[in-house]
Amino acid sequence: MKTYTVAEALDKLRNYCAYQERCHKDVKDKLRTMGMIAQASDQIIGTLVSENYLNETRFAQQFASGKFSIKHWGKVRIKRELNIRGVSDYDINNAIKTIEAGAYLDKIQAISDKKWQQLDRYSGQIKKQKLFQYLAYRGWETDLIYQQINRLSRAD
Repeated sequence: MKTYTVAEALDKLRNYCAYQERCHKDVKDKLRTMGMIAQASDQIIGTLVSENYLNETRFAQQFASGKFSIKHWGKVRIKRELNIRGVSDYDINNAIKTIEAGAYLDKIQAISDKKWQQLDRYSGQIKKQKLFQYLAYRGWETDLIYQQINRLSRAD
C-alpha cells in the first residue's frame, strides 16, 4: 500500500472534496483507506474545514436538493441517509427546510400519477399496496402516501 505524507494526503483530499461535496464521514473513510493515522486525519480534516473544502451544512443542503430533484426521494429517506453519514440533526433539519413545500407536493403527485399508470395491470388493493411500497421505499411520509392513494383510487 502506498504511504502518504500529510501534505500529499491533504492535496489528494482537496481534489477529492473539490470534485463533489463530501461529508466528514466520506473524508474520514478515504483517509482510513489511505492508511493515515488518526492524528494526521484530524489535522487534514481541520485544514479542509478551515479552507472551506469541507462544509457539512453545504453538503447536507446539496445532498437533500439532489436526492429530492433527481432521485425523487422524500424527506424521510433524505433524513435517514444524512443520519447514516453522521450529519448533525441541525444541518439535516436546515437542509430539509430548503425543499419548498409546493414543489414537494407537486413531486409526490407527479411520481404517484406516473407509477399509478404503470400499475394498470393490477387492480384494487394490490395496486394500492404497490404504490404505497414504491413511495414508502423512496421515503415519502405515510400521510402523504395515503392522500395520493385516496386521490388516485377515487379518480379510477
